[in-house]
Amino acid sequence: MSTRPFTTVLVANRGEIACRVIGTLRRLGIRSVAVYSDADDGARHVQEADVAVRLGPAPAAPGLPRLGGYLDVDAVVAAAVATGADAIHPGYGFLSENPALARACERAGIVFVGPSVAALETMADKAAAKRLVASHDVPVLPGTHEDGLDDAALVAAAHEVGFPLLVKPVAGGGGKGMVVVPAAHELPAALASARRVAASSFGDDGLLLERLVERPRHIEVQVLADAHAGVVHLGERECTLQRRHQKVVEEAPSPVVDAATRARLGEAACAVARSVGYVGAGTVEFLAPGDDPGTFWFIEMNTRLQVEHPVTEMVTGLDLVEQQLRVAAGEPLAVRQEDVRLTGHAVEARLYAESPARGFLPAAGRVLAYDDAGAGAGPAATPLRLDSGLLPGAEVTGDYDPMLAKAVAWAPTRAEAIDRLDGLLADVVVLGVETNAGFLRDLLADDDVRAGRLDTSLIDRFVARSLEEPAPAVEPVETQVAVAAAVLALVSGTAGASGPWAAADGFRLNAPAAPRRAVLAHVTGAEHRVAVTGTPDDAVVTVDDGEPVRASARPLGDDRYLLTVDGTTRSLVGAVSGRLAHDTPTDGAEAPLTSSPAVVWVHVDGRTTSFTVLDRAALAAHRRAARALTGDGAAGGATRAPVRVAMPGTVSAVPVADGDVVAAGQPVVVVEAMKMEHPLLAPVGGVVRLDVRAGDQVRLDQVVAVVDPDGAPANPAPAPADPAVAAAPTQADPATRGAS
Repeated sequence: MSTRPFTTVLVANRGEIACRVIGTLRRLGIRSVAVYSDADDGARHVQEADVAVRLGPAPAAPGLPRLGGYLDVDAVVAAAVATGADAIHPGYGFLSENPALARACERAGIVFVGPSVAALETMADKAAAKRLVASHDVPVLPGTHEDGLDDAALVAAAHEVGFPLLVKPVAGGGGKGMVVVPAAHELPAALASARRVAASSFGDDGLLLERLVERPRHIEVQVLADAHAGVVHLGERECTLQRRHQKVVEEAPSPVVDAATRARLGEAACAVARSVGYVGAGTVEFLAPGDDPGTFWFIEMNTRLQVEHPVTEMVTGLDLVEQQLRVAAGEPLAVRQEDVRLTGHAVEARLYAESPARGFLPAAGRVLAYDDAGAGAGPAATPLRLDSGLLPGAEVTGDYDPMLAKAVAWAPTRAEAIDRLDGLLADVVVLGVETNAGFLRDLLADDDVRAGRLDTSLIDRFVARSLEEPAPAVEPVETQVAVAAAVLALVSGTAGASGPWAAADGFRLNAPAAPRRAVLAHVTGAEHRVAVTGTPDDAVVTVDDGEPVRASARPLGDDRYLLTVDGTTRSLVGAVSGRLAHDTPTDGAEAPLTSSPAVVWVHVDGRTTSFTVLDRAALAAHRRAARALTGDGAAGGATRAPVRVAMPGTVSAVPVADGDVVAAGQPVVVVEAMKMEHPLLAPVGGVVRLDVRAGDQVRLDQVVAVVDPDGAPANPAPAPADPAVAAAPTQADPATRGAS
């Protein structure tokens, strides 16, 4: 095991998985080659590799020109040939399960770090895979197992499969294109939606039906196989905590799988691997009833490394990327089944660029501050591990999947591992881009999660409960954060001469100091009115109708400050994005805002909060925009309701026509961002006026349509919705988020 399996390996991926693979290559003394799109010029994986090759501007998918060549087989192989690579590691997502890359590697005399073309093709076709494994006595869910069924055949088969059921693309993976169908009348729209998504994502619109197991557990088994007929399993992972079929938190081992069930799961997984002559690392996924993990059914095999592979590495002590490389080089497995020992417990949480407060919409922005809390990366890091693709200054755009990093913790017991993971999530700092870190901490604190009472709908229920709970009164800690944001805005000098912090200290001759006033607007819509006098090292801050408090912020370097509020001091990390700038007023009137408002980011007590700083000019601009959406300004006129974009992206569909009568809640525009589709719904019923077409680029908060209730019938019948989007949930792409 001391020799290098290869001399140079190209990593055909980006982000945290590219960095993770490069780390193992470095440890083994193997030269690493990164590839990058124009959008990733200067990204972390580019900086960490020995050599980096630009793939160019070629689109990876229609309508997404900035993706570059991550899906361009010829460009990837050409980069490998040009740099003398003798192997290509595909990571997960993108080309990792694409037989075309494996074939191209064969033609070029380059080793593909993955299974054979035959295994890739068989397992990529879910219907064929189910037929095959069923013939090897592996239990499969009831459903359609035939290829090429049209809609009529699927509708006919649905009655035999039974409702509720799941529509799934036969190609691809990671939940993209999957639609839950509760009843027969919803099936035609679901089929149309799934076909459109499958065709655009995988180039194959084939579909299958599968019996829906309500509230199941999602349990998967890691396998390793060599070219000498050796196959072992490394135990199971519990991947039940999901949203929209996307895994959020994973752990190993499962809290409900005993030794006997583990042996049965492992035998079934190894049988699946042997059925296709598998070589490499792969994962066999099973569903089990929430209260009966001993009953399980095969659902699919992922023929690549999984996002959640670190939890298996932490409990087995193996480096799965190293094992992939050695098996691909023809070496026999270095571990026998009897050598596999699961020690302790590991839990992983996926850190996404998304806004839980806005329904988990993807977020974008520039990373202003980043702190990995001292956690190492890769399999040598324990008990805390952070696999990340982030760097300060990195641009998080809508071009890619929103996963930024994976936080992982190990401990002797599950409870201790969850505690450690919570602590790691509290200490990791990402400012400039919204993340789901706070949501993950809340989820880990849930009683059912702590007790291991898991099923795939638990997160949906958790979110629903949080929405039903009455909004709490303003907590003292929230006031403290608002004070911190106000002082940080003062420190940073976010405004020009007429901004909210116009004077140095509010001094006025022969008069009390003039407070500088602004509104701090939270992403939830909550607003705090703040008034500040003094200087950053001695300020008086009033939040809303509260009592004035004395506050100061002393910079410590690296975006860190000591915040003192009424004699209590705590450390925080803070940053400001954007800048308030104004035209110089000539008549004493409030100057108009000429650039985007600043956003103040504060990380304190393990939580990150951001506020948009709105001065009077910004508020006036908002009022003008609101007035523009009212009829002709006549008294009593009905207000037209805007349809706004919640994230920058591309209009992928417009399911209604200009002037149509629409019902409240009907999709009027569909925006694709971060490889997900987001239907924008009519807020009220009425006549819709469209401002965009399919293919248009849209920015955050842009008004893409307006619904005018005037002139609509008193009780309009719902307009027929485009079946391609009417039943479509937000979809995620396997090119990272979808990679399970």
